[in-house]
Amino acid sequence: MNQQILLAQRPDGFPKPSDFQLVTSPIPTPAAGEILVRTLYLSLDPYMRGRMNDRKSYAPPVKLGEVMVGGVVGQVAASLHPQFRPGDFIEGYLGWQTHVLSDGQGLRKLDPNLAPISTALGVLGMPGLTAYFGLLAIGQPQAGETVVVSGAAGAVGSLVGQIAKLKGCRVVGVAGTDDKVDYLLKELGFDAAFNYKTTADYSIKLKELCPDGIDVYFDNVGGPITDAVFQRINVRARACVCGQISQYNLARPEPGPRFLGKLIEKRARVEGFLVFQFVERYEEGLRQLAEWSHAGKIRLRETITDGIENAPQAFIGMLQGQNTGKQLVRVAAMT
Repeated sequence: MNQQILLAQRPDGFPKPSDFQLVTSPIPTPAAGEILVRTLYLSLDPYMRGRMNDRKSYAPPVKLGEVMVGGVVGQVAASLHPQFRPGDFIEGYLGWQTHVLSDGQGLRKLDPNLAPISTALGVLGMPGLTAYFGLLAIGQPQAGETVVVSGAAGAVGSLVGQIAKLKGCRVVGVAGTDDKVDYLLKELGFDAAFNYKTTADYSIKLKELCPDGIDVYFDNVGGPITDAVFQRINVRARACVCGQISQYNLARPEPGPRFLGKLIEKRARVEGFLVFQFVERYEEGLRQLAEWSHAGKIRLRETITDGIENAPQAFIGMLQGQNTGKQLVRVAAMT
């Protein structure tokens, strides 16, 4: 049987397991020009929380009763498509389900001999491309500059910090547990990091860890951490706004300091971005990320939950910061 996770109701604040519904149905059969994909790994990402709301942002919301959106790595189980054969591995935006029909549009074939297939949802997929283009195209770091990364132990933030180190920068990470801070310092080579949950004053801590100020800020979380960063930015600083995870589950907007005056004082730039704006350069990004990965210059830890039925709880845990690196759901084994 096919298993699917549907959006049952729109969250009021933080998502709950009851906002999702697990349903079963017969496994579909492909028609001419279609393939049947068996999901192996499901990607869980913070942007999905915004798609659960009843309003359009950069993409339409998931409708009630529809399959939750998300990227997957899968294997072709049956094919009536000339470009795909049973056994092929693919990556695509196919949603929270164990089986799905596709006409092949938007799918990327994977070679399991080049890299573990799960990396197509991490360092060699959307998170890797987000880190690569967000930092290099938006942040434009220069050797010797100080780069601060919030959400630094997540799938994107951990890669941003490593790429910044490759570019000769001093890198400071912000994370939510002491274990994550150790991960940043001891495994990923960050120069400094702090646990925001046990830090009383972010401004004082940033002054201590960034004595020469902040040149590039890669923002995954927003909120008070971002407010504090803007008090330490240098002249011509650049802020890359990738996510605002601290704000996604609020019932009403959180008031905070206004920092636009600081941008005038420092002649600084703040720019939000979506990875999709760089789609024409994906091949460039994936080629460089693969080169760094194969050379051992960047790495990404995976947090894996087993079973499609556990995807809602894993998603909620990710929003609470329970994962380190990339959060995946292992749906089925390779054959």
